[in-house]
Amino acid sequence: MGLFSSPGIEYIVVGLGNPEPRYDNTRHNAGFRAIDRTAEICKTRINSLKHRALCGKTEICGKKVLLMKPQTYMNNSGEAVSAAARFYKVPAEKIIVLFDDCAIGVGSLRIRRKGSAGGHNGIKSLIEHLGTQDFPRVKIGVGEKPHPDYDMADWVLSSFSAAEIKAVSARFDDVYKAVELIISGETDKAMNLFN
Repeated sequence: MGLFSSPGIEYIVVGLGNPEPRYDNTRHNAGFRAIDRTAEICKTRINSLKHRALCGKTEICGKKVLLMKPQTYMNNSGEAVSAAARFYKVPAEKIIVLFDDCAIGVGSLRIRRKGSAGGHNGIKSLIEHLGTQDFPRVKIGVGEKPHPDYDMADWVLSSFSAAEIKAVSARFDDVYKAVELIISGETDKAMNLFN
């Protein structure tokens, strides 16, 4: 009898990013880094390839949780997440998404119950494949592009400076606390604490 041989997954927590080592330090991979830290805190590994994602199972606040890093590349994240959601019969409101946000300062957090894609291709893909925008998300600030003409794709695929990586990494424990609060049904408290 392994972990969760009884009834299945109740929540999915997904970090968005791009596979391949060359993307590791980019702004767009803040979600991957956050989910890696979540796995560390939960003393688990995200190393099993299922539903076109690297997955790991854990328990958070007494709930059975699937941690996911889609391997479909950012723009097709919804393919992996919707496959897992269908397989485990997890509704959209129990899928918590961790991802980068260029509209807020480096290391800032913003928690939302739901919302539009706001120009984020990973979220756009999730909305398309889940058929709803009603899923909670934890946005991780990666800073605004340096000037209006700067290409957005170039910006999100640019690497963090050492100082920025430090500022963002310092917030990953708070990202985990926000996830705990959302799973506990205390999304408002998470928003008050971290937004």
